[in-house]
Amino acid sequence: MGLVERLGRRSGVLMLSNRLVSSPLGPLPDGRFVEKFTLSNANGLSAEIMSYGATLMALHTPDRRGRLENIVLGFDTLDRYLAGTPYFGATVGRYANRIAGARFVLDGREYKLAANEGANSLHGGRVGFDKVLWRAQTMPDGVVLSYLSADGEEGYPGELTVDVVYRLTDDDRLNIDYRATTTKPTPINLTHHSYFNLSGRALKEITGHHLRIYADRYTPVDKELIPTGAVRTVAGTPFDFRSGQLIGARIDADDDQLRFAGGYDHNFVLNKRAGVFARAALLSDPQSGRAMDVWTTEPGLQFYSGNFLEGSLIGPHGPFARRTGLCLEPQHFPNSPNEPRFPSTVLRPGDEYRSRTEFRFGVR
Repeated sequence: MGLVERLGRRSGVLMLSNRLVSSPLGPLPDGRFVEKFTLSNANGLSAEIMSYGATLMALHTPDRRGRLENIVLGFDTLDRYLAGTPYFGATVGRYANRIAGARFVLDGREYKLAANEGANSLHGGRVGFDKVLWRAQTMPDGVVLSYLSADGEEGYPGELTVDVVYRLTDDDRLNIDYRATTTKPTPINLTHHSYFNLSGRALKEITGHHLRIYADRYTPVDKELIPTGAVRTVAGTPFDFRSGQLIGARIDADDDQLRFAGGYDHNFVLNKRAGVFARAALLSDPQSGRAMDVWTTEPGLQFYSGNFLEGSLIGPHGPFARRTGLCLEPQHFPNSPNEPRFPSTVLRPGDEYRSRTEFRFGVR
């Protein structure tokens, strides 16, 4: 009997396969229990995922010397997440990003949503998918997390059945697959919201990271970070990451768009058709040597440079200060339900929503 199996008899820790370990994380206030699943591969990479919020708690990858460190911002205990986070590692929905005025019209009917960022709705409302308990099923190399979102939840129509599948492969890829069906027409836009810091030290700014985004255009925003409806070229602007640049090179440039967001918090229009699985971004840290490729079927990529982190949240090694983590969120465009020129996000009964995001890790 192995060590984990012996521990399982005493503490609830169970080795489900040679690549997957399940362990109890703690109870929610209503008594329901949250589980943590640790995926690992033959190269030592590991990912910790919990059933609350279908959340990635930690992701350990090697640097150029082979040293494994956690490259996402997060906490070790459930209570820290229950106290509130800026969506660290969460599955975000029913609609990721912002919907203006917390309202939209679909098939001639107006729907009013929960407003949780001023007058607007952000990341699904007050109790989005990041703040609910998902039902877990395991596979030899991954975990399937399922949630049934009730008709009318946070104002959205239709009963939505959602599955999120995490897999960690032996060629150092973290796959996230999304599936959903609905009983009524509804907008849906799911994404993964990890804050990455490839240095492995969450106390260090990400402005020294090098980023390439495969997008010729982006969607400018107003002062409330709602897209104006325009689609603008990145050429000649601080948003031109087509050949790659250090994130800090132009983050404080004299530009209204950067002033509105305090840095980058914008949707990039990827150079591909929606539904086609292709590369969206390449992120690397010159000092550690870590690199991460982002692939997706989604038409857009939200790049957020951690502008609103301000040090009040304390991680395992210290405060998460401004710009100590960045998000690369594959998704449909913000406020699409109110922008008919943007790709549609409407899911109808009889159809299936499918999306894939893949993070590929290596060293340079």
